[in-house]
Amino acid sequence: MKRPISSYILIFLLLFQLLGAIPSGFSLVVDPSGKTLGLPLDLLEQSPFTDYRIPGLFLFIALGLFPGFIFWGLIARPGIKWTPKLNLEKEYHWSLSFSYYLGILLVLWINMQLLFGIAFHILHFMYSVLGVLIIIFSQWPSTKRYYSVGWTPNG
Repeated sequence: MKRPISSYILIFLLLFQLLGAIPSGFSLVVDPSGKTLGLPLDLLEQSPFTDYRIPGLFLFIALGLFPGFIFWGLIARPGIKWTPKLNLEKEYHWSLSFSYYLGILLVLWINMQLLFGIAFHILHFMYSVLGVLIIIFSQWPSTKRYYSVGWTPNG
């Protein structure tokens, strides 16, 4: 079975996410004032944060490096000893389950920003849709079939 189009779409969605989150998160860690990205500190008034360092770390690690790890997993399908402990759907490769987790995490991240009173921006909508699309394509039947445990691309 060759890789289905739905798998390519999921891989692209993760690539899009990690390419946006890694530089943005890194920028917020290096410059917690947010000035480099044009983010005023008053956006954080209703949040528990006084600067962007912690949100930047979260963005860099959880929404940047983590999707990079999943991206690699979706392409290479490696077996990693500790991943089955976190994989709730054992019949599928860990990268597929982790993709689903990432989609949920992304939607929650955007909702938390709105909960903290950050004014709605078109990027909130765009990244919410991205999270939902990651969830959908990680559950798409052809994607799930391709990432079934026991099935390998070579046979």
